Amino acid sequence: METTIVNGIKTSLNSHQIDKIRKQAEDFEGVFLNLLTKEMFATAKSDNGFGGGFGEETWRSIQSEQLANSMAQNGGLGIADQLMGDMIALQEASQQTNPRVTGVYR
Repeated sequence: METTIVNGIKTSLNSHQIDKIRKQAEDFEGVFLNLLTKEMFATAKSDNGFGGGFGEETWRSIQSEQLANSMAQNGGLGIADQLMGDMIALQEASQQTNPRVTGVYR
């Protein structure tokens, strides 16, 4: 098995598995950042430029979500990197303690 280093951790996971873990970690960070940006926009005063109301609330919600996802995909706060390292370590430990079994019997 080929060994690679991701976020300072040696791993034998293939690139597909690493990409999947990276996506999950970035998605999680995006959700966290979305909560932060929604609170930020909630405290911003509404001006008459957008007219207020339901339309503005919807637009701010979409803007908040897109901003958060963009931040997470471009480095974010480092939460995704930390999560990714932890997830890879857990995956490695799981593969070492639970070897794959073919068939019904060992």
